[in-house]
Amino acid sequence: MTVATKETIEVEKVVEVPSPIRSGGARMRELTPAQRRAVMFAQQQVLRARAAKKAKDERQAALARMWQEEDAETNKPRSVVRKREIIGGEVKEVSLREAIGHVLRDLRTRDHKTLREVSEKAGVSLGYLSEVERGQKEASSELLASISESLGLSTSQMLRLVADYLDSVEA
Repeated sequence: MTVATKETIEVEKVVEVPSPIRSGGARMRELTPAQRRAVMFAQQQVLRARAAKKAKDERQAALARMWQEEDAETNKPRSVVRKREIIGGEVKEVSLREAIGHVLRDLRTRDHKTLREVSEKAGVSLGYLSEVERGQKEASSELLASISESLGLSTSQMLRLVADYLDSVEA
């Protein structure tokens, strides 16, 4: 007569071999070396994707912190920009092209959008949008409409902002 103790029951549980997997199961047969390599490659890809997502999330968090700091700074009063800037003793006036570019860039940066995002949404090349924002190119009315709509404004709202900017510069 054998006495079953707790230790012998635990040993019996550990020694038990799982029953064979039924047909249709994933582990019905051993994997070939090529299949093992494919599984390892897939696992590596998953790890890389997780690392990339983590890095992206960290970048987004850093950008969000930076934007919050910028927003806190923009709430401070600024000095009024003059329409006529004195550069080396010479008076320079702000053109309509430069005013439009200034307003577009200001709208884009306040919404925390990149040039790439706006250019793709507006259907304009990134370089051209950059030149418009810097006041180096004059955009057609159709392009201004698509850019302003990609920023979430109608053309008339954007032009009102340009007019307000010019008024503030003249003051």
